Amino acid sequence: MTDPSRPILCLGEAIVDLICERKLNPGESAETFAAHHGGALPNVAAAAARRGAPAALISGVGSDHWGQWLIRGLAAEGVATDWIAVLENTRTPVAIALFDSSGEPAFQIYGEHIGPTMAASETFLAVAVSQGQALVVGSNTMVGQTEREVTRRAVRLARDAGIPVLLDPNYRPTRWQNQRAAVEFGLELARGATVLKCNREEATLLTGEDGKVEAARALAGLGPQLVVVTDREKEIVTAGEVEARWLPEQVEVVSPLGAGDAFMGSLAAGLAELGWDLSRVAEVLPRAAADATACCRYWGARP
Repeated sequence: MTDPSRPILCLGEAIVDLICERKLNPGESAETFAAHHGGALPNVAAAAARRGAPAALISGVGSDHWGQWLIRGLAAEGVATDWIAVLENTRTPVAIALFDSSGEPAFQIYGEHIGPTMAASETFLAVAVSQGQALVVGSNTMVGQTEREVTRRAVRLARDAGIPVLLDPNYRPTRWQNQRAAVEFGLELARGATVLKCNREEATLLTGEDGKVEAARALAGLGPQLVVVTDREKEIVTAGEVEARWLPEQVEVVSPLGAGDAFMGSLAAGLAELGWDLSRVAEVLPRAAADATACCRYWGARP
């Protein structure tokens, strides 16, 4: 049984999100941006900490102002930052986020330092995993060869240690040169995951199944003990250990940015509270859904 006092470890890149806080019509230019703490796994860690779980980020940042700003933001959320490497003479990656007229975000990442910053975390990777109660990963750290190997090693260490591995593919088309590679690496991680959470579009992309329940069952057949498929404001379904459903509350959406991360962090924290009894996931879904919808009231990924 995992030790609940140990942190939920989140492995992923820390990024500054520069967000144009308004919806843009076709051809319209963005003129002003606001800085927000970003990166999918830092958002997951922050959500888990807000839910009351011990959480830590395994990552790296540059030695610039932005890197320290990200670390301070995570610490303020209650996330342990001991395993965030700071690289001298390196700039922290920045993502420009624009929203179209329907509210869908698109990202453009600037800075080629995700690989080096993630590689720097490898020096304490084994120690970090040995002290965690679970490991959360995503597919964004599978894009480049350097961070891909760090992710693979972390998953191997977690499985060898007997702690749950949680995966959110968090597919971002602009991060990949082609969709086929994204699917292949996503499936690779899915086969090694204990819990897989994805949205409906990602579930279809990974399985080819249009039906939400069918896709969830197909994903469970790959190896995860529990699969959770979200569908924005529509019904959430699970497969594998147990088949459960939950219909989230509908709210006015300012931005969907970070909602999936908030759901994942709350899901991980809730399952940890239940001693990782995955058969009780139905008890966790209402709070996870509520935490996700709360994020939709803000432009940034974290309230």
